[in-house]
Amino acid sequence: MATTPTVLDFLLTAPSHTRSFAADARYLADGQPKPVVVFVHGFKGFKDWGHFNLLADYFAEQGFVFVKLNLSHNGVVPGGSGDLEDMEAFGQNNFSIELDDLGALLDALHQPGATPLPAAELDLSRLFLIGHSRGGGLVMLKAAEDPRVTAVAGWAPMSDYNQRYPAEVMRQWQTDGVQYIDNARTGQRMPLYYQLVENFEANRERLDIPMNVRTKLRQPLFIIHGDQDETLPLRMAHDLQSWKPDAELVILPGGNHSFGGGHPWAQSTLPAQAQEVADRTLAFFRSLG
Repeated sequence: MATTPTVLDFLLTAPSHTRSFAADARYLADGQPKPVVVFVHGFKGFKDWGHFNLLADYFAEQGFVFVKLNLSHNGVVPGGSGDLEDMEAFGQNNFSIELDDLGALLDALHQPGATPLPAAELDLSRLFLIGHSRGGGLVMLKAAEDPRVTAVAGWAPMSDYNQRYPAEVMRQWQTDGVQYIDNARTGQRMPLYYQLVENFEANRERLDIPMNVRTKLRQPLFIIHGDQDETLPLRMAHDLQSWKPDAELVILPGGNHSFGGGHPWAQSTLPAQAQEVADRTLAFFRSLG
């Protein structure tokens, strides 16, 4: 049996747009079917951010196939720098596109030959989703509409995409057609076009996290949130559990939004907080049989 994870890189497309996006998979090649974890990054994130490759290796070493993707409009260009560089694509992103991207990956995993992953390595009857931050909201929505998903883990997950900006901000956004946010890490001014709001309103039922968690999310749900999260309030985790009382909630003392990580990440080991998050998530998935 291999002791070093096999790494496979591949490109995907979604039926709702023409922009290709990258994914990769890591696993210990032994010809035996293994449960599959799909990991979704958050806002201003990407699949190779910080310690995410170490995370992928760790899950692979623990007997899982770990797949992560760049959502198509996150600003990363296939074959480019590997960091956020296409601000026009970033501005044209919306939640429906992200859900369709994740759906395209799940479809590809189930379609022989659509990815380079050998079918013998995959146990798709145990298909788990992990999402960080905004990606946490995304994986709950996807599970609510896709019964192929076995269980879901939200890492500091967003509980509602319905951002309640002040009325005057919304009016100005609509008038200008765009608002800008700053990326403190890169110094970029990142556009958000008003189509994001229009798409949300046009697809409110599909994109309503509170409603979907309450009424459509049947799969087991694991939530972990740091009590020192500087980006998304801990209240969001408690809200999610109130909507799905059988969800398992872990509050991580001292945990921040990235669970100790940062980009770039030069160390050869996971941040201590991220290691605990990984271990608790693995324990949850394994408890499901």
